[in-house]
Amino acid sequence: MKAATERREDWWEVEALFDLCFAPGREALSSYRLRDGVLPIARLCMVVRDPQSLLAAAIRFWPVSVGSARALLLGPIAVHPTHQGEGLGGWLMQMSLERARNNGWERVLLVGDAPYYARFGFAINPDLVMPPPTNPERLMSASLVPGAWAGISGAVEKYTAAT
Repeated sequence: MKAATERREDWWEVEALFDLCFAPGREALSSYRLRDGVLPIARLCMVVRDPQSLLAAAIRFWPVSVGSARALLLGPIAVHPTHQGEGLGGWLMQMSLERARNNGWERVLLVGDAPYYARFGFAINPDLVMPPPTNPERLMSASLVPGAWAGISGAVEKYTAAT
C-alpha cells in the first residue's frame, strides 16, 4: 500500500469512499457545519492506494477554533470495505498525526468511538463543546505536544483567518 497527500483530482473519489463507508446524511452532522466554506488542511489530507492504484483509505483534517486557540478537526477517516481489518486505518491515523505534529499543529479533536481512538491518544474532553446534536461522550481530543489542551475549553467553532 502506498500513502500520499490527497490531490485535487482525488477529491470526488475520496467523497465516494466516504459515502460508501458512512450513513446517508453524513453531511448533516454538526462537524460538517464547522467545515462549510473552510478548506481542509491540504498537506495533512492523505489517501492510501492499493497495488492496483484503487483508493483503499483516506483521511482529512480541517482547522477549527476553540477560544483563541487553533486546533485540527480530524475526519472523516475511512477504509474501503475490501480493505477493512488490514490495519490501514490505524496506520493512516498514526502517519497523519505525526505529519500534523511535524507541520506545527499542537492539538487535534474528533467525534468518534472512544474504544477505537483511545489507542491513538484521544480521550473524551468534557471541556469542549461541539455544536448540537453532537453527543459529548464522543467528543475527544489529543495533544500532539505535551500539555497542548491545558487551559483550553469552550465551544468548538468554525475557523476564520482572523482567529
